[in-house]
Amino acid sequence: MASRPPDDVARKRWLAIQAVRLGGGVMVVFALAALRGVVPFPEIAAYVMLVVGLLDVFLVPTLLARKWRSPRP
Repeated sequence: MASRPPDDVARKRWLAIQAVRLGGGVMVVFALAALRGVVPFPEIAAYVMLVVGLLDVFLVPTLLARKWRSPRP
């Protein structure tokens, strides 16, 4: 049976999850700015970036947390 990961590994995993969330938020803001015409960017690429950013904010952190979950005693 595997034991809990050391504190430094857990901290790095937490930082990775937060970085994914932050990156997704930045992508969403950039995509919305592109769709409003503030940033010159192709519209279809902005929609793709918006969807990927939303997935990075809501879905990917949950999947990572589930994958890295400590085993129950």
